[in-house]
Amino acid sequence: MARIKPQQLLIQSKKKKGPSRVSIPAILTVALFTLFLIFSLIGTYRHWHNRPKNQAEMDLTFERSDLTTQTEKPSVPKYAIIETGKGAIKMELYKDASSDVLEKFIELCKKGHFKGMLFHHVIKNYVIQGGESQGDTAPHDWILNGKNGAKLTTSPKHEAFMIGTTKLNPNRKGFDIFITTAPIPDLNEKLLIFGRVIQGEDVVQEIEEVDTDEHYKPKSPVGIVDISLKEDL
Repeated sequence: MARIKPQQLLIQSKKKKGPSRVSIPAILTVALFTLFLIFSLIGTYRHWHNRPKNQAEMDLTFERSDLTTQTEKPSVPKYAIIETGKGAIKMELYKDASSDVLEKFIELCKKGHFKGMLFHHVIKNYVIQGGESQGDTAPHDWILNGKNGAKLTTSPKHEAFMIGTTKLNPNRKGFDIFITTAPIPDLNEKLLIFGRVIQGEDVVQEIEEVDTDEHYKPKSPVGIVDISLKEDL
């Protein structure tokens, strides 16, 4: 057996003890993991850093939403049905009418204020009045003014079959209802129109034909049974 020279043994020993090489895929894997860890730490830091600000904005948004919900007014019904002793009168409510008048009318309807209310003045070819009477002199004055102003130009909201009330007086708790049976230009300064008859004109005309005394009061009682509010007909 041939002997290995000492110099060759030394060379073989150095080769065995030399460090092993690291592969390129391993280096890339470690680098990617390090980058992922760094980005994860940055994202976590930003999330916790911005959380109080976002939470405050969310709370403010919820508060504004609650405030808007509380301040929103309920929607105004589109129609009202007046049940009378002669039949039903269906009316369209004017949303652009005086808000005070419309809100008062709707409030009284919901309270049943108009149940059993009489039409206490019926003036043929002019107006039907129900509600709290203002005295016997008012209809006389109105009929004279109506005759004198018959040639005046009328606006659409003061034609026949319009529904309105007298201008609200803070000292009065009542509410009058007027249904016009002819154009009434002279009442522009007296009536606030808040609706018009869209069905039941024949009922209005039947009420208009009842017999009245010299003060335009019906000899036989005729009035409102009830008024209901509707979104659709």
